[in-house]
Amino acid sequence: MTLTGYQIMEEIFIPPYEGRSVLVRKGEHLCIIDVEGKQVGDFVCFDYQDPTEHVSPVHMRASLSSIRLKEGDYLYSNRRRPLMQLVKDTVGRHDFFFPACDYYRYKVDFGLEDHPNCHDNLVRALEKYHIRPACLPDPINWFMNNVLDENWDYEIHEPLSKPGDYVELVALTDVVVALSTCSQDLAPVNGWKVTPLKMQILRGE
Repeated sequence: MTLTGYQIMEEIFIPPYEGRSVLVRKGEHLCIIDVEGKQVGDFVCFDYQDPTEHVSPVHMRASLSSIRLKEGDYLYSNRRRPLMQLVKDTVGRHDFFFPACDYYRYKVDFGLEDHPNCHDNLVRALEKYHIRPACLPDPINWFMNNVLDENWDYEIHEPLSKPGDYVELVALTDVVVALSTCSQDLAPVNGWKVTPLKMQILRGE
């Protein structure tokens, strides 16, 4: 896909159970595309010049006064500064409460020692830009479909995204983003199957 008036500067395919990172310059657009549908993408974002500043879901919830994301919303940092803005969303259901799945998630909850996980995928992807956070920030989980029941408890449902659905973000400063294809194949998070994602960096023509 190519948005009208934009050209693709870079395209990054993210295989199942893996992560990738990319530098997005101020004013460039980032599209995150669900290639086959029903695939969650764990996403983190750092200020390129100062990686101690990063998109922070807990600060976003406070700054947006909301637990949902919608077109026009900013992605606020741990310093309450917007680093990116969500400008287009073809799905409308995402999560920014859950942490990235990690080694302990699969060991404690499923008894597995060697299952791929998003935490490690993101850490490895960020190495490309020499970003080594002591504690990985919580992600935005694009396309993740969480529902609150009548008791305000979480229920995880299969994503609503279809093949080709996407979110489009614009960088408000130079940022490094990392995205992992969520590795959860033991719950409905990805419709019980892990599939690819794609990132496109777009620049106005």
